[in-house]
Amino acid sequence: MAAAGKSDADSKFNLVIVRDALKNSLIEDDDVQMDSYIVAYKELLKFFHLLGSVFSFVSSDVENKIEILQQFRAEKESSNFVSLKTMILYEKSSGLLNNSKYVSGSRTFLRLHRGLDFIRLFLTRVKELNDKDKTSGVCQSAYDETLGNFHPFLIRKGAKAAMYVLPTKEGLLQKVCGSKEEVEAASLVLPEMLDVMGEVHKRSNNLYDKHDLHGLP
Repeated sequence: MAAAGKSDADSKFNLVIVRDALKNSLIEDDDVQMDSYIVAYKELLKFFHLLGSVFSFVSSDVENKIEILQQFRAEKESSNFVSLKTMILYEKSSGLLNNSKYVSGSRTFLRLHRGLDFIRLFLTRVKELNDKDKTSGVCQSAYDETLGNFHPFLIRKGAKAAMYVLPTKEGLLQKVCGSKEEVEAASLVLPEMLDVMGEVHKRSNNLYDKHDLHGLP
């Protein structure tokens, strides 16, 4: 039963919200707007939560990172955090990236950027499966190629073990999206969402390349 004041639809993962928010985050020719990115990621967080403990290794970290970025957007210097580009330029020019006591927005976004790469690759491979195919294998391979490169051994081992319990493609989509009709609607939106997700990821990656910030500790 849905919580009071919250419909079943609100508790499910909505690909349209992610697609539209990420599309809105594409500003200028090469930048990513922060508020829309946060909206998209908060919806992606539902995806992680709906699959339960399988993604606990990433969901709690994502929540923390979203809260940090939201706090930057709420502060008096929020104009410096309107987009990924403005944030990087501000933190670099102010010498904040070398301040160990400063919670870096650029570092925080980088962690979310890596998570976006994982979910993008995972869902891309899920899309290519047949309904009765298990999703555990493509999840493990997507993790190995993305987030797994940045996690210590014990976290990698635990994450991959948890992924063994992932259901079939059909079961996974029903779990996160709802009824058969909602799954069919989601399947139509999925390619569009993945396309715009890829563009957001590319722009973010290019900015971290340009400013040589992929190695932020």
